[in-house]
Amino acid sequence: MSGVLHLARPEIVGLAPYSPARWDPSLVRLHANENPWRPAGDRSRAGINRYPEPQPSALFQRLGDLYGVPPAQVLVGRGSDEGIDLLVRAFCAAGRSEVIVCPPTFAMYRFAAEVQGARVVEVPLRAGDFSLDPGAVLGACGPETRIVFLCSPNNPTGNALDPADIEKVVAGLQSRALVVVDEAYVEFASQSSLVGWLARFDNLVILRTLSKAHGLAGARCGAVLAAPEVIALLRRLIAPYAISIQTVEAVLDATEPARLEAMKQQAEALRNERERVARALAAAPRVSRVWPSEANFLMVSSPDPGRLLEAGIAAGLLVRDVRGYPGLAQCLRITVGTPEQNDRLLAALEAA
Repeated sequence: MSGVLHLARPEIVGLAPYSPARWDPSLVRLHANENPWRPAGDRSRAGINRYPEPQPSALFQRLGDLYGVPPAQVLVGRGSDEGIDLLVRAFCAAGRSEVIVCPPTFAMYRFAAEVQGARVVEVPLRAGDFSLDPGAVLGACGPETRIVFLCSPNNPTGNALDPADIEKVVAGLQSRALVVVDEAYVEFASQSSLVGWLARFDNLVILRTLSKAHGLAGARCGAVLAAPEVIALLRRLIAPYAISIQTVEAVLDATEPARLEAMKQQAEALRNERERVARALAAAPRVSRVWPSEANFLMVSSPDPGRLLEAGIAAGLLVRDVRGYPGLAQCLRITVGTPEQNDRLLAALEAA
C-alpha cells in the first residue's frame, strides 16, 4: 500500500462505501422516498423535505477556497468533533493502535480514541508555559502509534504551539504516524495556519471549524484538510447526508466576501477585548495569574477558583471549570464575550 494509507486500517481501505440515492437536482426526485411537500415554515432555499447532497460539492469548493487547498483535500463534517472521530476510526484498530495526546488539551481526542478502543499515550505539555516537547513526543511514538493530536492555539490553556516544534514532530513521523493539528482558534492568533505545509507532509492533517470566528457553532460545520487519499478514505466512512441543507446554506452565506470581511473585523475587535479583559483580570484580587492567550478565551489561576465560579453564576454568567485537567487544579477558562458581558463578569469577580 503506497503513501500514508499504509497507516490506515486495511479493512477500512478495502471498505466499499455506502451508495446513497443518486444526486441530480435537474430531475424530479421520485427515488429517495421523500415527502414531496415542504413543511410549513421552511425558509431554506433548497427545501428541507429533500435530502441534502451527500457530499456537498459547493461546500467543498467554498471551504477549499477559504482555506487555500483543492476541494479534493477537504472533508466537511459536523464540527471538528466528527473529523476527530473519523480519523480515529479510519486509522486506529481497537486493542492495538495508540494515539498520543499532549495534556492539558481538548478532551475529545482522548474520548474518540477510547470509544474506538485505542490506547492513549500522554506526553504532557511542558509545565510553566504549556509548550510542546517535540523530543518527548517523538520518543513516545512506537510501532503501533497511528495519530498524534496537537492543538494550536491549545484548548484550554490558550497558547499557540511553536511551529518549529510542530514541524519537528511532523517531519520526524513521516511514514510513521499522522499528526493532526487542531486549528479551531487560529483566526484569533498572531500565527498563521499551517495549511501550506500540506504540500510537504502527507502525514499532516489540519482541523478547522466555522464554530468560533465565523459564529456558526449551532450550524455544526468543520473541515478536515489533508492529503487527497486521506480525505477519500474518510469520505467512505462519513454518514450519508451528514451536512444538513440549513448548514450548507448558512456556511455558503457566511463565507461570502462581505461576511468574511466582517468576520475579520469582529475577530480583531475580540482580540482587543481579550487584551482589555486580561489586564483587568490581572488586577482582580482573587486572580493569581492570567495566562497568555492566542484564542478567544483566557485561562486564569486563582487560590479560590470555586468562589470565582460561583460569583460568575450569581451574576448570570457561566465560565468553564477546568480544574479536572492535569496541571490545572486552580484554573478557570473564560470565554471573551461582548464588552457588556465582560464588564459584568469583571465586576462580579472583583466583588467575590
